[in-house]
Amino acid sequence: MSEFDVLSFGETMAMLVADQRGDLASVDQFHKRIAGADSNVAIGLSRLGFKVAWLSRVGADSLGRFVTQTLENEGLDCRHVAVDPEHPTGFQFKSLTVDGSDPQVEYFRRSSAASHLSIGSIAPALLDARHVHATGIVPALSGTAREMSFELMSRMRAAGRSLSFDPNLRPSLWGSESTMITAINRLAALAHWVLPGLSEGRLLTGFEDPADIAAFYLDQGAEAVAIKLGPHGAYYRTHLDQGFVAGVPVQTVVDTVGAGDGFAVGMISALLENHSFADAVQRANWIGSRAVQSRGDMEGLPSRAEMSAEFETAFASRLAPTGNLCRT
Repeated sequence: MSEFDVLSFGETMAMLVADQRGDLASVDQFHKRIAGADSNVAIGLSRLGFKVAWLSRVGADSLGRFVTQTLENEGLDCRHVAVDPEHPTGFQFKSLTVDGSDPQVEYFRRSSAASHLSIGSIAPALLDARHVHATGIVPALSGTAREMSFELMSRMRAAGRSLSFDPNLRPSLWGSESTMITAINRLAALAHWVLPGLSEGRLLTGFEDPADIAAFYLDQGAEAVAIKLGPHGAYYRTHLDQGFVAGVPVQTVVDTVGAGDGFAVGMISALLENHSFADAVQRANWIGSRAVQSRGDMEGLPSRAEMSAEFETAFASRLAPTGNLCRT
């Protein structure tokens, strides 16, 4: 039996968050956190009790130590986080928002340690993980990171592991839009569960309707697709079932960053626990709604106890229709 339930990989950056409102140029007080879509999902799954391995690289610097210590404190197994003596840990600045508007974010990640991930970073022990979650961010970091993403996902698929994939498009990191679309769709074709946002799906497939976007990925080899529709919820489609699952009403949106990562946490955790795809989407919508009510990228992700108390009680009497497909 594998030591890990889930393998996640990517770049975790240090994040300096403004303590004052206004343009970043005028702010002089910040506090330190971490940021990274891939590690947000890893943290969310760890909080729900899954054993999660984290594959990455950090610099031999204070920010690298801070990132690794924070991830370890969240329960991630960081034995496969390499320390790079030649390249720094990436970091970002983020403005303060409290009204749900998109924050101002500035990245400093060019030639970061994580951008030097490569096929050689894949330790054999990691390939025994039950499930691997991937995003489109890692292949955008560098050519070697892209090769690693393809190699890792291909080997896990061939070994019969389950794979989830969130496109998480970062156009500014790619040389061209066409290169991005081609690479992302090739990676999505290796996954069992594909989780794009509606605007991402439209760009990647050329289709407008969620049903057609989902059909595109099912034809490419996916077993199920969930398309995020923001506050409206999500549309899902498998080879046997499809439908919309309504979003969870939120009274006050504080910070939208990390909502999609929360959605992925809900999907992956529920499917690994053998819930139907429709019920998994409902959990995903709820965790995504919880994420936007907290300041920070991953601070709103629930513990198992919080999910049991808040989600399972609230929805016990009105669960979504049972779907017909779930991969373990």
